[in-house]
Amino acid sequence: MTPFIAEFIGTAILLLLGTGVVANVSLKNTYAEGQNSIVLITSAWGFAVFVGAYATGQFSSAHLNPAVTIGLAIIGKFSWSMVSTYFLAQLLGAMFGSWLSYLVYIDHFRMTDDEDTVRGTFCTTPAMRNFKNNFFSEFLGTFMLIFGIFFIVSPNIEIEGSTIQNFGIGSLEALPVGILVWVIGMSLGGTTGYAINPARDLGPRLVYQMLPRKNKKVDWAYAWIPVFAPLTAAIAAGVLYNFLMN
Repeated sequence: MTPFIAEFIGTAILLLLGTGVVANVSLKNTYAEGQNSIVLITSAWGFAVFVGAYATGQFSSAHLNPAVTIGLAIIGKFSWSMVSTYFLAQLLGAMFGSWLSYLVYIDHFRMTDDEDTVRGTFCTTPAMRNFKNNFFSEFLGTFMLIFGIFFIVSPNIEIEGSTIQNFGIGSLEALPVGILVWVIGMSLGGTTGYAINPARDLGPRLVYQMLPRKNKKVDWAYAWIPVFAPLTAAIAAGVLYNFLMN
């Protein structure tokens, strides 16, 4: 399995299970309809990270998140030459995983008329619309994720012989990273739904845009925040880590 395929599969698993739990608690006539518990949702997302990372860590180090990839590149633990490859795999994997979730719940999507609810099963939206504060919430949540990962990851595979040493989330690191995502969601996820991953938000939003639904509310005016805030946070976390450790 190539790193590209592994990142695609791992991110697809993450989004299938993550968007799946939101669909389960939000859409009409599911068994979990109305059980919109922050503990349930954040737990599922945390475990989704664990499963996706555990399954693919030995092949790509399971970044599953462009912010993780760029953060590791900034601190010298991932090759810049591989960044665009990982970005593309993560975006496509996020699109595929959320599309699979849509297929699972397609009858329930057809019964759900509230378009805000439907969009919410794919991508994030702020509880209170204040772009400055929304950006800061996504920034801080992602900063906590990336800075924490810096102290968890290890050099678990090599890509292209010995020329590129790939640090990332292997099987042993998958559980603590899943727990980290879990606690970030419970503590800091109440403002924006904590995307903390550009691919996690943009990929499913693109899928939602392509759905044959009337009166779609894609909200592209907000969509830049869950993309650029995590990437900015990854850069900041990398700069701070380099300052502290060098």
